[in-house]
Amino acid sequence: MRAWSRLVRYGAIAGAMVTSYALGVYSQNPPYFRHLHAATSVMPMPPMSDLPEVVPTTALKQQPSRASEIMRYGFPGFDNLRTFEDYVLSYDQRNRTAHWVVEHLCPSRMVYDPSVDRSKCAFRADESIHHYFRSQNDDYNKSGYDRGHLAAAGNHRRTQNSVDQTFLLSNMSPQVGHGFNRDKWNELEKYVRKIARKNANVYVCTGPLYLPRLESDGNLYVKYKVIGKNNVAVPTHFFKVVLVEVAKDIFDLEAYVLPNEAIPDSMPLSSFQTPLDAVERAAGFLIFDKLPRKVIRNVNGKKVCYQLVNNV
Repeated sequence: MRAWSRLVRYGAIAGAMVTSYALGVYSQNPPYFRHLHAATSVMPMPPMSDLPEVVPTTALKQQPSRASEIMRYGFPGFDNLRTFEDYVLSYDQRNRTAHWVVEHLCPSRMVYDPSVDRSKCAFRADESIHHYFRSQNDDYNKSGYDRGHLAAAGNHRRTQNSVDQTFLLSNMSPQVGHGFNRDKWNELEKYVRKIARKNANVYVCTGPLYLPRLESDGNLYVKYKVIGKNNVAVPTHFFKVVLVEVAKDIFDLEAYVLPNEAIPDSMPLSSFQTPLDAVERAAGFLIFDKLPRKVIRNVNGKKVCYQLVNNV
């Protein structure tokens, strides 16, 4: 439980000075942090032999989904699935953003097509979501938050259709602009693309977190802002788990948790590396759980044995 305690501690000090992040993650582990759970956990359902493919009923040109390839190493859950040409997501109807988004990247998918024009893309509501639970552009207007991509647009510029689909609002979450979405989070996205160009297969799971915070009365509370008339939740943090196939049956894994606020450029991405099981406990679901842990060589740049991959 040490990893979970560390992540809760991390969330609890998120309102403090940004320079305390890296120190706080690995500090003390009070016993009362050990039994906390995610605020909006989504437990995986039993495996289903024949999953339906749900594609948004938008005006976007439809292409075959690569869902089976993208989700090769397991679904974190099956709540409100949406499959697209290049990514799969599970939608959180209460918070009006995704529970998680999974992408499969590889050198052939990272080839830039000069005919693809991001300026032609437009943020738009996902009409496959019931209108009660959709986020709208008006929710973000004058909110002070960016429409932050979970599946990054820069990852999917092989076809116009694939990049267009990343601009659906079901793939967005409210993110602080300067210092986060346009800076440190963007740096992480670019880092993932760099890895994807050099390795056979890279699988990425991204999503929001709503972490407890220690208040002045000594109690922990989960508090987050909502924006717009549809009450779109503003996550306290975001996670990104990157699974890299470096050779046949040999994988490296990196897991990151970043606070949704301005982060100094001087802070390296490694400051936000987090044990995989801490991310899973906070998010409320397992990530890449169909991959045998014994084939994972490194976690966050450190060699591990099978027993240590999930701190068990």
